[in-house]
Amino acid sequence: MNSAIEIKKIAVQKSERIKSIDLHPTEPWVLLGLHSGNVSIWNNNSQVTEKTLEIGKSPVRTVKFIAHKEWIVVGSDDGSVVVHPSLPCILSASDDKLIKLWDWEKGWECTKTFEGHGHYVMQVAFTPKDSNMFASASLDCTIKMWNLESSSPHLSMEGHSKGLNSVEFFETDEKLYFITGSDDYTAKVWDYETKTCIQTLEGHTNNVTSTICVKSDVNFIITGSEDKSVHAWNAITYKLDHVFTSELGRVWTIGFIKDSSQIILGCDEGVLVGQVITACS
Repeated sequence: MNSAIEIKKIAVQKSERIKSIDLHPTEPWVLLGLHSGNVSIWNNNSQVTEKTLEIGKSPVRTVKFIAHKEWIVVGSDDGSVVVHPSLPCILSASDDKLIKLWDWEKGWECTKTFEGHGHYVMQVAFTPKDSNMFASASLDCTIKMWNLESSSPHLSMEGHSKGLNSVEFFETDEKLYFITGSDDYTAKVWDYETKTCIQTLEGHTNNVTSTICVKSDVNFIITGSEDKSVHAWNAITYKLDHVFTSELGRVWTIGFIKDSSQIILGCDEGVLVGQVITACS
């Protein structure tokens, strides 16, 4: 039985350039980080912006909910952040080539600095099966694996010919993988156990800015690019199933609402919501 994926546009919300999206775990809120320096909370049910916060004059690269504290965390244009799944901490990755761990129960003290990258660190992601482990993607063309207990990486991997913009973990058939997006116009799928690249996803005509894997009745990978498109790939066969072109310009970030099978794209000119449709034949 073959499965096909299609993305259909269902809503457009024009705004300033959106560089980051985060979804609230229980409310229909989409947190938007804007290139203008503002942060907005957009209601995906009502399609209305509920609140806009003026953070500063520099662009916002990353926004995250800390839902149980009713907080948001913002990373400016020189850094990105990720929230630890259980500890009162966040990791920040920065253009200063460093990754830092911040503990909010200690007055947001920086409790550890991780060194090893040779260029901007663009994104970090915690490992789903061990929250003491995380991966980082950098413009130095490497992915590095880290343990929270050590300030140096325990593994460095190369595979892309240009800098990396994203790294995300996903599981298929109880096996762990991660996917990277790069300025070499490709995304790569890596086996976490062997730390080897098992597939290169080719088809974009500009930098791959964002990557996610979605688990539904059909598991699929979505890649976003500065070529103004998102590509949907089968997460088992790695076949390119669908190309969706954004009418709002370059795609910088992607979110997925599980219960509704909707993807939310952050683009040059606003938010684009698409419905992911799967069909078997």
